[in-house]
Amino acid sequence: MPVFEYRGLAANGKTVTALKEADSPKALRAALRKEGVFLTEVVGQAEAGLKAGGKSAKAAATQALSADINLRRLARGRINTDDVAIMTRQLATLLGAGVTLVEALSAMVDQVEKEQLKRILSDVKQKVNEGNSLADALDAHNKVFGSLFINMIRAGESSGALDSVLLRLAEFTEGQARLRQKIVGTMIYPLIMMVVGGGVLVMLMTVVVPKVTKIFDDMKVTLPWTTRLLIWSSTFLQEWWFVLVPMFIAGALFFFQWTRSAKGKPVWDKAVLKVPVFGPLVRMLSVARFSRTLATLLKSGVPLLTAMDIVKNVVTNTVMSDVVDKARDSIREGESIANPLKRSGEFPPLVYHMVSIGERSGQLEDMLLNVADSYESQVNVRIGALTSLLEPMMIVSMGAVIAFVAFSILMPILQMNSMVR
Repeated sequence: MPVFEYRGLAANGKTVTALKEADSPKALRAALRKEGVFLTEVVGQAEAGLKAGGKSAKAAATQALSADINLRRLARGRINTDDVAIMTRQLATLLGAGVTLVEALSAMVDQVEKEQLKRILSDVKQKVNEGNSLADALDAHNKVFGSLFINMIRAGESSGALDSVLLRLAEFTEGQARLRQKIVGTMIYPLIMMVVGGGVLVMLMTVVVPKVTKIFDDMKVTLPWTTRLLIWSSTFLQEWWFVLVPMFIAGALFFFQWTRSAKGKPVWDKAVLKVPVFGPLVRMLSVARFSRTLATLLKSGVPLLTAMDIVKNVVTNTVMSDVVDKARDSIREGESIANPLKRSGEFPPLVYHMVSIGERSGQLEDMLLNVADSYESQVNVRIGALTSLLEPMMIVSMGAVIAFVAFSILMPILQMNSMVR
């Protein structure tokens, strides 16, 4: 059943813009009339083609829909990991309570608030109602759910344990979202400090310093090198800011594009792993993601080779991803998982020893989960320590810059005072 976006007038005279399922615009109008809403315009619908509204209604809806695609809708409809995790847990709860899949999807269409997710779930429900599997219906929206999600759903449907797989997926997605939020939250503070500190420094160099250093123009004494450097830097910024700002922006854009390109990303990822403090942290994150994703897929019944294919795409660092790719090829040839991980030299000894024990004992999934828990715990500890270090380091750095500016201005003034005496 299509989801229509409409505009109408409520009983109190206020304009209403919302989404609602209906077979056709005519059915939508009747349903809204029962709710006390007068339909004024059908903006658009999730499915192509209005059923009972005729060509004129379809053309009007399509034209209105294209005109209404704006920033407000994009911001309100963007789907993030948290939305998918919440939807997954709610769907698992409904299926676990004995609700049929189509009824559960109908409830989810009414439950979710994001317009884009509402449309997607409506499309998924319609495909399932037509006889498609849930995994095949979700596969049409691969960019939203991803191959990991879809393959786990497919394995859950094959094993008849879809509700359990959905719960496992929800826990996995929520855990990944929490870890990402912690990392982002850690980096926000130093970034804000850098932006604020940079703004203060630019204001000092372009506004305050030129006014203060004017008193040195008529002095016949040799200024300290720090003062000369300060004056030169201030003059340079004032005269060339219109060149420096575009160059900085262009350089930043080029760098980000290069780190995402096929040639630049492997070089950058390899260099990142060698950076002190941050390199080990990135490696731990990759190991934790590899272990938890592989364990979750295997526990859900996904075949090992398929799981390794998915994990390769989940591990974003190309160095670590290449190791997983080579390990998959070795497994296809009959080798164990632990040996290629050990040969690569990129995975810590704890990982391939635990994997080897898990393979021999038949408890590979549990061992991988233990590895993931261990490394995620280490990541949390290191992020906490890094946060504690970054704050005083940023304060000291900003203090040093301000002290340099103050020292460079005060030294000539003190020299003038000594000459007067």
